[in-house]
Amino acid sequence: MNLSEIFKQQKVHFSFEFFPPKTEEASHALLETISKLSPIQPSFVSVTYGAGGSTNQLTQNLVIRLKQETPLNVVAHLTAIGASRDEIKAQLDRYSAAGIENVLALRGDPPKGNPSFAPAADGFAHAADMVAFIKKNFPHFSVSVAGFPEGHPETPNRLLEMDYLKAKVDAGADCICTQLFFDNRDFYDFCERCEIAGIKVPIIAGIMPVTSISGLRRMSELALGARIPAKLLRAVLRARGDDAVEKIGIHWSTQQVFDLYDHNVSGIHFYTLNHSKATLKIYETLGMSLGEAWHIPNHNGG
Repeated sequence: MNLSEIFKQQKVHFSFEFFPPKTEEASHALLETISKLSPIQPSFVSVTYGAGGSTNQLTQNLVIRLKQETPLNVVAHLTAIGASRDEIKAQLDRYSAAGIENVLALRGDPPKGNPSFAPAADGFAHAADMVAFIKKNFPHFSVSVAGFPEGHPETPNRLLEMDYLKAKVDAGADCICTQLFFDNRDFYDFCERCEIAGIKVPIIAGIMPVTSISGLRRMSELALGARIPAKLLRAVLRARGDDAVEKIGIHWSTQQVFDLYDHNVSGIHFYTLNHSKATLKIYETLGMSLGEAWHIPNHNGG
């Protein structure tokens, strides 16, 4: 189902992000994760790919497989970096033929070790350009774009940042999915900035529970980073072992989700890292009923 239609349903929508596995073992683990999360009956799931367009083909294959073998509404990530217009069109043609009608349009991150961004020949310099291209050539697609509650790291001028976001919406974006954040005040402030800028599309809150010290450090080192509140940092550093850290992270994210839910947020998007435990714990704590699980067969017939 097209996301623009999904968000006409007046409720808080839950969704998940996955990334394509690179090994057979990781593939089996992901299918198990999806099966475990299926009782939540997400409004949609998204599939990302690596910086600079790496794992692009794996992403396409996973998106189509999920469309063909599950009842999920699938959103395919689509990044401008490293891709020409013809390459983007070819991906959209393949998705359209498979019955997929939702994409998340991103400028994308450059490959690791090469921080500079340069559009491909006949490519897109900005996500807004790609949104306009999709809407012109594939008007039946619903297009999501990214938002940054704590500010875009490459645009310290937050007034200019909102101008760029407004340009993506004006080009035809149907909704905004935010980068992860740990303080809901940052999200609410971002929503107010969008309102002031005249942005009226649904805004989906991105949540990623802390599950380990190493994971927290990776989040801090990401180019898009996230501000770790001192209260959360103190609790994590006081914890003894990753099991304790995971409990703290799940509790923190659960409180975020409760608050977002009470504020009638349009949607909550869980960055799962292809694991189910934290998301399931949060959802079960909300006290909501779960549906039936379903099984995705392995390619080897398992």
